[in-house]
Amino acid sequence: MILKHLVPKNQAAKRCYSTAKQHLKNELYIQPKFDYTRLVKDASMIEKNMQSRNYDKIDMGLFAQLNQQRLDLYKNLVSLKTKRNDLSLATRAITGNIERAELIQQGKQLKLDIKSCEEQLNQTETQLFERALMIPNNTHENSPIGSEENARIIKVIGNPSKGQKDHVSIASDLNILDLEQAAITSGSSFYYLQGMGAFLELALIQYAMQKAASRGFMGVLTPDIVRTQVAYGCGFQPRRGESSQIYDIATKSSAHSGLCLAGTAEIPLAGKFATKTLNEQDLPQRLVGFGHAFRTEAGGRGLETKGLYRVHQFSKVELFAVTTPGQSEEMMEEIKSLQEEMFTELGLCFRILDMPTEELGASAYRKYDMEAWMPGRAKWGEISSTSNCTDYQSRRLSIRYRPKYQEDNNTQFCHTLNGTAIAVPRVIIAILETFQQENGSVRVPEVLRKWLPGEPEFLRPASA
Repeated sequence: MILKHLVPKNQAAKRCYSTAKQHLKNELYIQPKFDYTRLVKDASMIEKNMQSRNYDKIDMGLFAQLNQQRLDLYKNLVSLKTKRNDLSLATRAITGNIERAELIQQGKQLKLDIKSCEEQLNQTETQLFERALMIPNNTHENSPIGSEENARIIKVIGNPSKGQKDHVSIASDLNILDLEQAAITSGSSFYYLQGMGAFLELALIQYAMQKAASRGFMGVLTPDIVRTQVAYGCGFQPRRGESSQIYDIATKSSAHSGLCLAGTAEIPLAGKFATKTLNEQDLPQRLVGFGHAFRTEAGGRGLETKGLYRVHQFSKVELFAVTTPGQSEEMMEEIKSLQEEMFTELGLCFRILDMPTEELGASAYRKYDMEAWMPGRAKWGEISSTSNCTDYQSRRLSIRYRPKYQEDNNTQFCHTLNGTAIAVPRVIIAILETFQQENGSVRVPEVLRKWLPGEPEFLRPASA
């Protein structure tokens, strides 16, 4: 992912799941699965983890009480239903009217008791469920603690250079970017890429898709509209004080259609495996998907409003993998290696960061970011990231696998991983600012030239 998982307010996430059955009455509803007993056992670790991630505190003591209440109510419900069955058998065996009437009356009371117990159990499970939704993933032991400035630099590739112009000025001279008419057409923070700018985007997409395919990733073109439940199932939860980044879709028939625009192709790629049970021998599975990302950027624009750095819609090629628990850490390194190779072939100066706890988002167990040096901005800018989400998403989307060697038929939850191959606008920024020439032209990375008309070595201003 390019940006942190910011999406719904906590209450919005609760409402999404609590009303999903109503909104999707005649459609698919995916019930997240939580191991409440394990969560209670890990209560101390969970509270410490939430604190290190700067998450709203969940009272795990109350969580434990609710779980015990759930177990007690379930045990009582089983006992009441057993009594009801025994009473039903006894009633059929009695011939006397008086004795039979007494047993029928007892049966009516048992029915009321069962209904009351079921209602209490449902309320308790709902409270547990809502709290479990707000618990972030565990954190890798090697992840740095704290905020963004505590990120650990793993590697720096290339040397930062100085640039005379920023990407907006360069793109204006090249006539490849139109921000003014896009603002009239769609609003601020939208853009047209035109001329060689349009072909530069397509070249980046082609390059990323083919590069990933050469590493065994299956190409996928993803839908841009997804069920909101699937988006939430991917763990898009906000930090304190953060606003929604999702574009919800309202229809004439309903103020809430249960659909939204995808914030990243990670969401529909994860949805491609939702409710599936895979065979262990078929794992890992690797996908590379192209789609459009839509972000409201509410409350997140700050000083990054100029040009292409933070926009409402952009093209992105995303890497996604489904693995067994034993395969996920190796897969994370594989994805990072592929990303590093691509940005190296593009000739960018970039660095790889091991991100600290407050930057992980709800679903990430560990996250690497890649930041390119952007000379025109004279600073590093995030162009890619890789996250190992372990079983966080698979528990919410019911993605399971059958172990190869196991006597029983119990399935287990898969691990999921995602990584950005190419986030087009930010990579264009890095290319324009890194390869700008004194005469106003921009040298095109060699690996992209074959997808540009005429295979040009340089993009040139009209006056050049």
